[in-house]
Amino acid sequence: MQNTSCFSVENLQRLRSIMYEMKLGAGEHLYWEGDASDKLYYVIDGRVKIIKTSDEGRQFVLYIYQTGDLFGQIDPYQHSLQGFHAETIEPCTIGQIQKKDLEVLIWQQGDLAIEFMKWLGLMHRMTETKFRDLLMFGKQGGLSSLLIRLCNSYGVPHPSGKLISIKFTNTDLADMIGATRESVNRMLADWKTAGMIAYQDGNIIIQQLDSLKEICHCENCPQEICRV
Repeated sequence: MQNTSCFSVENLQRLRSIMYEMKLGAGEHLYWEGDASDKLYYVIDGRVKIIKTSDEGRQFVLYIYQTGDLFGQIDPYQHSLQGFHAETIEPCTIGQIQKKDLEVLIWQQGDLAIEFMKWLGLMHRMTETKFRDLLMFGKQGGLSSLLIRLCNSYGVPHPSGKLISIKFTNTDLADMIGATRESVNRMLADWKTAGMIAYQDGNIIIQQLDSLKEICHCENCPQEICRV
């Protein structure tokens, strides 16, 4: 589910008309923490992860954006700096939108301004629900919520449930919930024994989605919010 679903086809095309296209290889950076936050980015093709690094060097992956997603941090009232850094997961084609160009377009198109406000609200809700799961329900709540989000983002039908079509290592999962790899290993092993999940060629299969929802007290948010 793309996070640009709140934009009409016409307004999405208007946004694309002011983009500067750039191509990056896997593992390259769009911006670093501390850079000026004066641009938005649109994933034309590929995947990008947004990372926060602690003082000890530990990385926490907050988001993974995919084809059709819009992301970035723009402060409308003052000059501000990026609080995170963005790194490509695979070769990407990215559309870059300058703040000054976006402001002119929003000033010209009132309907775009309304849809842009809806997009900002959607991004806020995504962040709010992720932190709710982690803060209120611990590591198990964070991991179960993450698996549900991965299922919504990359799940495909499978005879025993939903298969997450992209492989994630236990280290990847740990980085996405701020846990250690060892604790993720234990939780996944317990859930596999309980029949909640299984594996096929390294991909996770969600067999008991309702059981995962119970762990994180799922509120059945729309899929455009319940995603990585």
